[in-house]
Amino acid sequence: MDIQVVFQIAAVGILVAVLNQILSRAGRDDQAMLTSLAGLVVVLFWIIQYVSDLFTTVRELFEL
Repeated sequence: MDIQVVFQIAAVGILVAVLNQILSRAGRDDQAMLTSLAGLVVVLFWIIQYVSDLFTTVRELFEL
């Protein structure tokens, strides 16, 4: 796994946290929740290939 992916995930996490706090303080809790959910979906799309590779490696390791 490339270290750049870790930094991108951290950057998205920081951005989502800041936006969540701003929207919560402004009384827009629904939009804050949707922002958090969108951040989670973006990160999951980024790491889905790595999770697939992990499952493939485990399957090959245990010869399943």
